[in-house]
Amino acid sequence: MSTKASNTQPETTADPAAQLDVLGDTCARTILVATSNGPKTAKELTERTESSSATVYRRINNLLESDLLAECIRFEDDGSHTTAYEATVEQLAVRIDSGGIRVSLSRTDD
Repeated sequence: MSTKASNTQPETTADPAAQLDVLGDTCARTILVATSNGPKTAKELTERTESSSATVYRRINNLLESDLLAECIRFEDDGSHTTAYEATVEQLAVRIDSGGIRVSLSRTDD
C-alpha cells in the first residue's frame, strides 16, 4: 500500500477560536491523534472512535475546515484507491495574555 498526499482543500484562513472549538470534541481529538501516524480512511476512523459514520464525517469536515486535517488519496497494491485523512499539525500551543488568546501551530510539513 502506498499513499500519495493530495490536499484537496481550498486555501483556508483557519480561525484559532474555531480550531479550539473543534478540539473540544473527543471524537475530533481521537481522529486527529489517529491520523498523526499516517493517513486513515473514514471507515478506519469510525472503528477507532467507536462513533457512527455520520459523526465521524462531521468531525472530519470540521477538522478539514479548521486546517487541522488534510484529505489524501491512498493507492492500494491492487491499483484501487481510497480517500484517507492525515493530520496537518504536530503541535498546538495556546497563549493567553492581555491581548487575548493566540493559537500557534507547528505543521507536519514544516
